[in-house]
Amino acid sequence: MKVDKYIGQSGFTSRRKAYELIEEKRVTVNGKVANFSTKINKGDVVLIDGKVLEAKEFVPVYIVYNKPKGIVCTTEKIKNNIVDAIKHPETIYPVGRLDKESEGLILLTNHGEVIDKIANPLFEHEKEYIVTLNLPLRDRVIQEMSDGIEIHGEMTQPCKITKDPLSKRIFKIVLKQGLNRQIRRMCNKYDYQVLKLQRIRVMDITLDKLKPGEWRNLTEDELKGLFKRLK
Repeated sequence: MKVDKYIGQSGFTSRRKAYELIEEKRVTVNGKVANFSTKINKGDVVLIDGKVLEAKEFVPVYIVYNKPKGIVCTTEKIKNNIVDAIKHPETIYPVGRLDKESEGLILLTNHGEVIDKIANPLFEHEKEYIVTLNLPLRDRVIQEMSDGIEIHGEMTQPCKITKDPLSKRIFKIVLKQGLNRQIRRMCNKYDYQVLKLQRIRVMDITLDKLKPGEWRNLTEDELKGLFKRLK
């Protein structure tokens, strides 16, 4: 097992953060500075900043959380961070992000490979949102955003937009892309203000009956479907 994966599964930090530790030469294995190809074998002594890394048996955790507005998707020890909000007994990490003002579905896990495969935009996994605007959404804007528009020098990929039949200010949007604050920036381009942004689906995983602030483990069927898609 490579050292970054070993650190990630130890519960010390995420695999992505482990990359940074290795790059900064803060990791040693049997007294030698580790690199990205270093492999860990039984009995090897791994130190981070001079302290022995106590690896525990890896028990995979996969949960879905209905993030309320105001919670920050970070593992950093700051006010209202998502890890403290959930208080899960295992060390888990958010898969991707929802900005502080947004709410809804976010996955968390301690399985680094799953995080990379879901969050990486190259895999184009669907994410669905409900958006509430301050003004009625015009048909021309729907067509242009569906086809793809330029925001801050980047082109958005084609996406699916569906108007709410009961409100002209509410629509659903399905993205396969993950630009920073993409939906808000798309709407801002047409001088709309996003009053509410809620993610309701990632791939085939939905909130179901989760209330804001609640979380649940993924079901067996959800896990089977997830791993099938990630192959």
